[in-house]
Amino acid sequence: MKTIRLRVGKERSLRRQHPWVFDSAIAKGGGDAGETVRIDSAEGEFLAWAAFSPQSKIRARAWSFDESQRIDAAFIAALCEKAVRARERFAIASDGMRLVHGESDGLPGLVVDRYGDTLVAQFLSAGAERWKPVIADALLAATGLAKLYERSDANARSLEGMESATGWLRGEGPTEITIREHDWRLTLDVATGHKTGFYLDQRDNRRKFRDDVARLKSQRVLNCYCYTGGFTIAALAGGAGHVTSIDSSAPALERARAHVALNGFDAARTDFLDADVNASLRRFIEEGRTFDAIVLDPPKLAPTAAHAERAARAYKDINRLALKLLEPGGVLFTYSCSGGISADLFHKIVASAGADAQVDGYIVERLSAAPDHPMTLNFPEGEYLKGLVVQRKA
Repeated sequence: MKTIRLRVGKERSLRRQHPWVFDSAIAKGGGDAGETVRIDSAEGEFLAWAAFSPQSKIRARAWSFDESQRIDAAFIAALCEKAVRARERFAIASDGMRLVHGESDGLPGLVVDRYGDTLVAQFLSAGAERWKPVIADALLAATGLAKLYERSDANARSLEGMESATGWLRGEGPTEITIREHDWRLTLDVATGHKTGFYLDQRDNRRKFRDDVARLKSQRVLNCYCYTGGFTIAALAGGAGHVTSIDSSAPALERARAHVALNGFDAARTDFLDADVNASLRRFIEEGRTFDAIVLDPPKLAPTAAHAERAARAYKDINRLALKLLEPGGVLFTYSCSGGISADLFHKIVASAGADAQVDGYIVERLSAAPDHPMTLNFPEGEYLKGLVVQRKA
């Protein structure tokens, strides 16, 4: 087994069982892509077994902190089984759910979602890639399913020195799937949809939005960056009189319209705009329009902390505009899915937006991803989705 020796003082994070080793922490040693290596402190003390990634800034990702642990096919299969069983403890109101959430489940760089009878996996690290056949078979054994589609086409692959890979890994079937979420039906295409096909992480937040629309009797609702209309359906289910939904993807808007019909809502209660969100918000202000409830769920603007400053300006601008459009007593559900924006920083951004808009509001609730997308004590980076529910003061 090859050994990686760390620089003096660089062992602290591994002692806390944080799974990442950055290139700058390594004094000597190496390995092949995905190869299991031993991580030692500068003094030669064992710290972890890890998967080596020669091209990534995250040079090694820990599999185990137990020196006696053997990293083999049985170990990897047991981690997959454990992750699947963990989801049985959550009351998930959908047949679409995340089964493996990377480091939080001890499987760095692996994401697995289930949509009905189909699994979709992203192998985003050299270690996950090396164990791909074992992982594929273990997932099917743990779930009793027969179909696994690969969507390893995220940017993270290139950071690991790997090319994109998509297609059926096990079995085959239609890539167009209909899932149940709460009392709704939603469709997706695992081959072309965002991420693995859909944003499962917002499942509970969509239900919360439905409940608030109903509680506040919100009639005019605005859904920005609506994608395929999950929050639009939630607002209609909550009794909204009219929902305006904005996105810059025509195919996504077409699917959103289909979701309105699929769930039996009147299309006359909706407008779908293929447009830029910022420009639309400014135009609404000029027209004197206001809304009782607004959703801001933009794409990732700061993948790392290095992008945070520029992203903060963009987040502030859209929140400032949205708060200007919000009726007194109305609610804003605002989100950041950027790993480079902490929950505290996001709060400060929205507060600054309110000051510029000359709008104050109550922070009714802080929101995060659904529980099948867990953050653990040892891996706070798992908290990528941050949300605030802000009720404008009347």
